Amino acid sequence: MSPTELIRAEALRLGFDIARFTQATLPAQARARLDAFLEAGAHGGMAWMETRREQRAQPRGLWPEAVSIISLGLNYGPDYDPLASLSQRSRATISAYAQGRDYHDVMKKRLKALGQWMAREFRGQPLKVFVDTAPVMEKPIAAQAGLGWQGKHTNLVSRAHGSWLFLGEIYTTLDLAPDAPESDHCGSCRACLDACPTAAFPAPYRLDARRCISYLTIEHHGPIPHEFRRAMGNRIYGCDDCLAACPWNKFARASAEMQFSPRAEVAPPLAELAALDDAQFRARHAGSPIKRIGRNRFIRNVLIAIGNSADAALLPVARRLCEDADPVVAEAAAWAVEQLSA
Repeated sequence: MSPTELIRAEALRLGFDIARFTQATLPAQARARLDAFLEAGAHGGMAWMETRREQRAQPRGLWPEAVSIISLGLNYGPDYDPLASLSQRSRATISAYAQGRDYHDVMKKRLKALGQWMAREFRGQPLKVFVDTAPVMEKPIAAQAGLGWQGKHTNLVSRAHGSWLFLGEIYTTLDLAPDAPESDHCGSCRACLDACPTAAFPAPYRLDARRCISYLTIEHHGPIPHEFRRAMGNRIYGCDDCLAACPWNKFARASAEMQFSPRAEVAPPLAELAALDDAQFRARHAGSPIKRIGRNRFIRNVLIAIGNSADAALLPVARRLCEDADPVVAEAAAWAVEQLSA
């Protein structure tokens, strides 16, 4: 077997759903898209995207010795309708990717296992492993390696897995035969663009993160801008609307990885979540990606959902949080009270 086929076979044995190979260079178009995104300010408060622009723009900007990249995918396809809870207004809608164990932990462990195997198999050839915490353009890399293509919602779409793939990379000094890139199969479809509750796509293949509910509920600090509060509905962590709208999901399979299965109720009651103090929040979300946003941002999001619930029974919950020590939480609580009292 060739080195690429040996590595691919080991990756699949370790539990990855797909492994493909590409050279450690990206076309000028990838840099141009990144520059346009940043220069438009569409990254919002994610200043780290700007400060590490050069490292992100080209793989060798991050590690000059890189020759090849192994792009790996883990299927996290849900076995339930991720949008069903949107109609349950007194309950929370949480993105499918955050229902189970933090994928960073699962992916990193497998990447390290594959890296250790490669170090033994290829006599210590240097390599580096990355999940999405590093300045890596993982979606253009995955598209170039043939895992899928970047859809009009800017996320990766796979003919086998739809929109439900976690991505990770191994940069290596090995010169590995590249796989063919995947062509764009979106055609005239605009389902993902039309599904967005906040019109976060100014054009196909362009995202304005400042309007994206995933950005607003996860990355954004401070109060949620008023213009987006109603559109958030009961989405308290992330948003799957554009992903779930993709017709290619009809070929996707539910993930076989138990660690990505929901650890608790898919749509927990808003009242239950709003009652969490910091220690309770940390205990409930230990090992979950939700933990990283902290209790205050989380409760802020829950209160926006409470304000959108039209459930008068939640009014005392919101009133109690008007006295919260965090001013952003207290402001969201006051807004929720106003909405439920109207």
